[in-house]
Formats: sequence, C-alpha cells, structure tokens
Amino acid sequence: MAFHIAVAGKGGTGKTTLCSLIIRQLIKAKKGPILAVDADANANLNEALGLEIEGTISEVLARIYNNLDPLPAGMTKDQYVAFKVHESLAEGENVDLLVMGGPEGAGCYCYANNILRGFVAELSKNYPYLVMDNEAGLEHLSRRTTQNVDILFITSDASARGIRSAGRIRELVETLNLDMKKMYLVVSRVKEGSIEALMPEIEKTGLELVGAIPTDDQVMEYDLLSKPLISLPDQSPAVAVIDDILKKAAIV
Repeated sequence: MAFHIAVAGKGGTGKTTLCSLIIRQLIKAKKGPILAVDADANANLNEALGLEIEGTISEVLARIYNNLDPLPAGMTKDQYVAFKVHESLAEGENVDLLVMGGPEGAGCYCYANNILRGFVAELSKNYPYLVMDNEAGLEHLSRRTTQNVDILFITSDASARGIRSAGRIRELVETLNLDMKKMYLVVSRVKEGSIEALMPEIEKTGLELVGAIPTDDQVMEYDLLSKPLISLPDQSPAVAVIDDILKKAAIV
C-alpha cells in the first residue's frame, strides 16, 4: 500500500503548488513512481505537473449515466466504469495522475466520491507514494474521500483568518475520527515577520508548523506563463522549503 500524503485547506492557500512540489521532491529523491490524485472539482494539478488529461472520473460517469457510451457486449456497467477510469489515468515520467473533475449532474459528487475511493485504494497498491490534492474547504473530509492518510498537510495563507480555517480542518478531522496518522500546518506566501506575528493564532490550532513557504517570484512567473511548477529549479526558495518540510516530516 502506498504511503498516503494528502493536502487540504481553503481555496487560494497553495494546495496545488504544495502537491506539485512534494511530487517534484519525491521524484528527485527517487521515490517514484507516484500516484497523484486531483480531487478538486476545479482541477489544475495536471498543469502544475505538465500532464495532459483526456478525461476525468466525473466525465466518465456522466457519459455512462446518460447512455452516451454503449456497454460492450459481455461487460457489466461496473466493469466498464473500471475500464474507462483506468483509461483516464494520465501517465507521466515517474508520476501518474487521476482526476476527479466536476459533479456529474445536479451538483452531486456522491457516486464519483465512491468511485474515487475505490480506485484510489486499488491503484495505490502499485505505487510507493500517493499524493492527493483535495477540494477547497472541508467537503472531501466530511464525505470521507480523504481517509487512512499517513500525513495530512493543512495549508493556510499568511493571515489570521487562514490560520483559523486550518484549525477548523483539524477539528473536523478529529470529530469525524478520520485516520490521519500525522497532521502538519504549512503556511504559504509568507513575508518577513509574518510567522512571528501569526504564532499566537498558530498555537491555538494545536497544529505543528512544519514549514513556511515564502513569496516566490519564480512560482509567480511559472504560473503567469503556464509553465509546470514541477520543473522549477532547485534554486527556487519554495522548492528549498518543500525539501525541508519533507525531511522534517520524515518522508524523505
């Protein structure tokens, strides 16, 4: 079974950046192949990893639900769903990506979540590491899509409101009795003096601060030019902090 790393946090706190750079450092440390899972309806982890996706779980389910894809002879619907989801897996160098996508109809994620849980459990048997980028907010936690996690990184921007939101995520994890072996706080877009000013709020969360990612001009440039973050140079300040985070969390 893969070592499962998940990232959760409210929107705009750098979850996708963190996921892509964790994957970058795992590959550099020769820990691949890695299964990446984009469980955010606003999926963009593929762009950060430089991968093309041809389909998402939700698109597969929508086509089958609306009878747009006829079932092959001798194949049950569940077998066909399994086949199509495997087919949607985007394969890269030392990293493969599974994308959930948006709701398949009337805003409901329930069936897509069940499918995602099953395939993550099955596929992860073939990878030493799994990295999951969760939907903004608390939905995937409350629906138990993210569970049995070795390390959960909870992200926040450098604001008191963001830190409080991270604390609520920790509280939800404990309320739901989710199996998270370790939880850490990661603060992004940090300027000089920000962490010191935020320490009273951080201490209230009960979370261990494992890293503070500075505002990085190279990350902003790569985002502006749609360049994959996974190709950031070693000299990037953000890359250096992620490397330190993985060491502190005993992942590499």
